[in-house]
Amino acid sequence: MTSEDKREVSVKVVEALKRELDGFLKAARAAQAAATDPDSKAENKYDTRNLEASYLARGVAFRVAETEAALSAWESMPPQDFSEMRPVGVGALVVLENRDGSAGYFVGPGGGGITVEHEGMEVTVITPESPVGRQLMKQREGAIFYLESGGQRVETVIAEVC
Repeated sequence: MTSEDKREVSVKVVEALKRELDGFLKAARAAQAAATDPDSKAENKYDTRNLEASYLARGVAFRVAETEAALSAWESMPPQDFSEMRPVGVGALVVLENRDGSAGYFVGPGGGGITVEHEGMEVTVITPESPVGRQLMKQREGAIFYLESGGQRVETVIAEVC
């Protein structure tokens, strides 16, 4: 992977975050409308529609804030070069190889779990706090470590860091 590949993947991640945010904003509006709709007023003491709608609205509002923060962090993340055997950190695009094949990961400031496709490879966003992220941080290209896969420990090598 090159720095141009990393820039293209970063653009795809930002686009995915924007789509996710748009979906959450639509869900937030719908949940808020349901929570405040006069028709959702409890008809008896066992009717919890209004309460459930307000819990949903609060949960979706949390996801909106979380996604906005991740999007802002991605848009303001300065490009970094992880060549010259620099250890993996936030902003690194990493390719791992093991017996199951190759996998791409982008260590980001947020948005963990988003997956984008780049030149035939799926690249998954991870954060330093994720299980894989914790193992990758401070490692260098060529490092060997073990990942859990299907209940087994699989020897994995860091094939590329960009």
